[in-house]
Amino acid sequence: MKTPTFTKNFFFAALTSMVIALAVTGCSDDEEKVAAAKPAAANVVHNPFDHSHDGEVTDIQKHKFEHDFADQCVQRELKNSTNKEFDKVRYATPCMCIAKFLMKDLTADEAEKFIGEHKNAQSLVIKYENAAYHCLQQNAHPKGPDFSRAPQ
Repeated sequence: MKTPTFTKNFFFAALTSMVIALAVTGCSDDEEKVAAAKPAAANVVHNPFDHSHDGEVTDIQKHKFEHDFADQCVQRELKNSTNKEFDKVRYATPCMCIAKFLMKDLTADEAEKFIGEHKNAQSLVIKYENAAYHCLQQNAHPKGPDFSRAPQ
C-alpha cells in the first residue's frame, strides 16, 4: 500500500510543530512567575474547611471540655443501662480516656461550640470515633476458651 505524499508531509509538519511548541513552552522565564506569586501569597483567603490554628484553647477551656465531655459520654452510655450505679463507675474511666484523647487536638472553634453552644462539631464526632477505638483497645480482653489442649 502506497502512502500519499500529502499524508507524509502532514505527519512531518505536525511532528515539527509539536517539537517547536514543546521547546517554546519549556524555555519560559521563571522570574516573572516568582514575582507574580509573592503578592498573591499576601492576600491569603480564609478557607472555612481548614480549621485555623490562630485561636489558642486555654487550659481552663480544656479542663472544662474534658469534664463536660466525659459526663456527657457517661450519660449517653447510661441511657440503655439496667444497673445505672454499677455502669456509671464502669463507664467513667473509658469516657475520661476519650475526653483526654480529644483534648490533645482540640481547636478553639470546637471548644467554643461544645462548651458555649452545647453542640458537637462534626470534627469532634470523627475524632470521637478514633479516640474510642484507641481507648477501648487498651483494655485487656478476657481469655477465651483454649481448644488446642489435649483432653486429660
